[in-house]
Amino acid sequence: MRAEELVIDPVALEIFRSAMTAVAEEMGASLARSSYSPNIKERLDFSCALFDHTGRMVAQAAHIPAHLGSMPDSVATAIQQFPDFAPGDTVVLNDPFLGGNHLPDITMVSPIFVELEGEQRLVGFAANRAHHADVGGMSPGSMPIATEIYQEGIIIPPIKLWERGELNRAAMALILRNVRTPDERRGDLAAQLAANRTGIRRVQELVNR
Repeated sequence: MRAEELVIDPVALEIFRSAMTAVAEEMGASLARSSYSPNIKERLDFSCALFDHTGRMVAQAAHIPAHLGSMPDSVATAIQQFPDFAPGDTVVLNDPFLGGNHLPDITMVSPIFVELEGEQRLVGFAANRAHHADVGGMSPGSMPIATEIYQEGIIIPPIKLWERGELNRAAMALILRNVRTPDERRGDLAAQLAANRTGIRRVQELVNR
């Protein structure tokens, strides 16, 4: 089909836009409700968005512009690193050189698969970024007087923290061993996963209508 033959129904487009935005907002509500730390639960220092299968952002909640502006780069990094996504996978990363803001902002990217014509097809990604109160480093908190990135805390390259729904226990243990408040970090990472799973379910429901 040539571009000039493509006709977009403006009403249907607006319905789709509103529905996808509502999904991103619900992801944020889930994250705030299930997180452990006041930084996420009360300060709401997080952002949620949805992306298509190529990594282009298609919907975002009214969260933090600094997160949303750079999150597409983190999603693109995850896609490049793991071209073989499967249902149940979730990638985490915080590397500022790969789309992150600073180390306390941990991004979580999960693929969205939908059953179409009898097979599971990748249709997009649910992603969120949340500011963790401590990721190790030279001093407690998230704003050390550092002169190099290695003093700021643990640098997480793109890793599958969950693969086909199974927790990568070694990777989780490595992250938690390098922070001062491991129980809080574990809870907040679980909350981020729950937010992405909320987005996945809602998009699947929309596609299957």
